[in-house]
Amino acid sequence: MSKSEQSITSDYKDRNEKNTRNLKMWTAAWVVSMAITVFAPKFVWDFNTLLTISSVVVNLAIGFGMLLANRVYLRGLDEMQQKIMFDAMGLTLGVGMVVGLSYESLEDIKLISFQAEIGHLVVIMCLTYLAGIIAGHRKYK
Repeated sequence: MSKSEQSITSDYKDRNEKNTRNLKMWTAAWVVSMAITVFAPKFVWDFNTLLTISSVVVNLAIGFGMLLANRVYLRGLDEMQQKIMFDAMGLTLGVGMVVGLSYESLEDIKLISFQAEIGHLVVIMCLTYLAGIIAGHRKYK
């Protein structure tokens, strides 16, 4: 490998590591802000409306920051990694819509006695995304 190729590879790795760190930071901040938004009204500030609305707005802002960081991360990947990620995302979107709508209808048509919760769908989507990433890496190894 020539010095020029090594430099390009090194630049790519450095940029990818920077984008990964940035995405981790935004994701961690979003998870923390989501926990504050969900739990603090009940356990910290006794459902104070102004504080609760503020926490929702901050959570949304951080969430959009995370989405932008994810976009930068994805654009910085090489073509094969992008294909793996986009295939996994497409699968996750499809599974989320099909399973989510079916799951919600189960309650409406009285086939389940409990309320369908979004958290259940989030778990299914996370597992689908993980499976899609693993399958993509195996496919293109």
